[in-house]
Amino acid sequence: MTAAARLRANAPLAAGVHARVATPRRYVMCRPDHFEVAYAINPWMDPAAPVDRARALAQWEILRAVLEEHGHTVETVPGAPGLPDMVFAANSGIVIGGHALSARFAHPERAAEGPAFHAWFAARELRSLAVASETNEGEGDFAFAGSRILAGAGFRCSLSAHAEVERYFDLPVVSLELVDPRFYHLDTALTVLDDTTVAYYPPAFSPAARDTLAALYPDAIRADENDAVRFGLNAVSDGHHVFLDRGATNLIAAVGARGFTPVPVDMSELRKGGGGVKCCVLELHTRRDTTAA
Repeated sequence: MTAAARLRANAPLAAGVHARVATPRRYVMCRPDHFEVAYAINPWMDPAAPVDRARALAQWEILRAVLEEHGHTVETVPGAPGLPDMVFAANSGIVIGGHALSARFAHPERAAEGPAFHAWFAARELRSLAVASETNEGEGDFAFAGSRILAGAGFRCSLSAHAEVERYFDLPVVSLELVDPRFYHLDTALTVLDDTTVAYYPPAFSPAARDTLAALYPDAIRADENDAVRFGLNAVSDGHHVFLDRGATNLIAAVGARGFTPVPVDMSELRKGGGGVKCCVLELHTRRDTTAA
């Protein structure tokens, strides 16, 4: 542990900030062996820009190792030739309490990822498994927040998909309209830090969605534009440690001030595909009212 880390660990928490507790998580990732930017389906993708696949793979390996070093289990799905975005495993589906709903992608370039991940889910011991009937890009637009699911709409996901998820998981879904095409998935504009704490970038949301978030999470961390465009909100939290892009410097400071421990990582090469930490990580969530994983 570095001297700075020891100081953070031993420093008293600010008034009103309670101690955060990490819980072991189960994650799913897909190696970027076939990663490239061969098309443009979001504002971050430029097929003319060079991609260093070896560097992307090195960044991915570091992320996986960091998650495992913090006590989490990481399962790996093999990638497939011709599916360069399969590395963004968070889009593959939603898994809560042993129930899984696999994705139905909005763009034809990614359509084959759905069946590929569905086959992997089918080989797992699950209580139930179904393919989404509505367009649904998994944890890209659906964030499990303990007693509810927060859901993005406007670019890749519709309100009918929200209704389907609510029925399937028997959890209330809170719809949030996204309005900035740079933040085309909810997970680029909002992250769940624990069951009662979120961080988000307000301008990515419609006025009605901002009102909803303010009512549900009055103490939320509000990120700035630099945090957002560096994909700092495309983060993963275990309730204590927050794994996020190292470029989101203000957000790193903000989550630390709230009693979380930020774990910065470099995702710059994978960001060329429009993804960051969270995009690369699907969580197999445990429902709070069940012992199923």
